[in-house]
Amino acid sequence: MLKEENNDLIEKINDLKRQKNAIILAHYYQTPDIQDIADFVGDSLALAQEAVKTNANIIVFAGVHFMAETAKILNSTKKVLLPDLEAGCSLADSCKPEDFKEFLKNYSQHTVISYINCSADIKTMTDIVCTSSNAVKIVESLPKDAKIVFAPDKNLGSYINNLTGRNMVLWNGSCEVHNILSLERVINLKIEHPNAKLIAHPECKAPILEIADFVGSTAALLNFTIKSESNEFIVATETGIIHQMKKSSPNKNFIIVPTDDTCSCNDCIYMKLNTLEKLYNCLLNEQPEILLSQEIIEKAKKPMLRMLELS
Repeated sequence: MLKEENNDLIEKINDLKRQKNAIILAHYYQTPDIQDIADFVGDSLALAQEAVKTNANIIVFAGVHFMAETAKILNSTKKVLLPDLEAGCSLADSCKPEDFKEFLKNYSQHTVISYINCSADIKTMTDIVCTSSNAVKIVESLPKDAKIVFAPDKNLGSYINNLTGRNMVLWNGSCEVHNILSLERVINLKIEHPNAKLIAHPECKAPILEIADFVGSTAALLNFTIKSESNEFIVATETGIIHQMKKSSPNKNFIIVPTDDTCSCNDCIYMKLNTLEKLYNCLLNEQPEILLSQEIIEKAKKPMLRMLELS
């Protein structure tokens, strides 16, 4: 898109926001132009907290489907829009409600902790929701001998088990953006950049997390790069966060761990489905709208509120 067209769209979007008392919430994995026009940019926890606080009549969620659902669960009376309904999530898709319901029959005495990266239906079967920012805190809020099922991310669950000494039962799901990253590529980058700090999201596989200098949520990774005295970082997560890292630390160097040898990127195809044009049309037409039954909202809201209380 030409810069002039881009600027024209931005102006139109800002006009519609004022007219309709709308707010744009964007995840760190969105494209830079969407991050820059958003009223708030953050990771899943911060976005959930912001969704609760907003006085806007319309929430435009520049993210993926489960995030927009989360905003609707927390704001049932507000209109929640998603620029592209096809913006799903490989991790959420790896945990189908019917399969999870059957799985839980074997663990009826367990407390169910679900990572926020799951559908509203999964949240209705959950006792407490967590994000990568507060997952350890949520797990540690339960007694040491508590029986826990953790879903849907096996890598995050395994990381928490190792960190806390727990033995949570893990659902076998993963995020393709993080799970695809290979230890070989990470090691090669460390050899090429011996002074760089390796920072990784806990959705990555265990061998990468074991050699990382820092493991944390997207927001935690960003904060680490801001505070660290290091000037170079190997970043094992989705490409989108690099935009905020460069804005916060323009004199530092950031190397994304690539998915393959064809590019120096690691993009979530679902996150990148949203565009400025779709965002404008979404605000103009107030479609596509996220709609959930009142029953699902009420059931899914309880574990969400429990998470927010514990956070």
